[in-house]
Amino acid sequence: MEFKDRTLTCVDCAEAFIFSADEQLFFSQKQFVNDPKHCKKCKAKRAVRSTRGCRETQILCAACGIQSTVPFRPVQSRPVLCRACFQQASRVTAAAV
Repeated sequence: MEFKDRTLTCVDCAEAFIFSADEQLFFSQKQFVNDPKHCKKCKAKRAVRSTRGCRETQILCAACGIQSTVPFRPVQSRPVLCRACFQQASRVTAAAV
């Protein structure tokens, strides 16, 4: 199948953008059915907004007592470890198996 560059309109900013033949080939290989709806600028803005949704929570490590952050909201009934203690505990568990 031969692809040719096509001009599409972004649904966010209403600006025209090129859907290149190479991009169409990629979409075809991945079996994507729909054409892209966002230009590259708007797609980048959306990606930044979605990463802002990740909140970090301040914690005190249950093993060493240092203050750290974790990318989730801890459950009060479970101890929370800093990255170093978590990795150390993971190595010990992996070695035991």
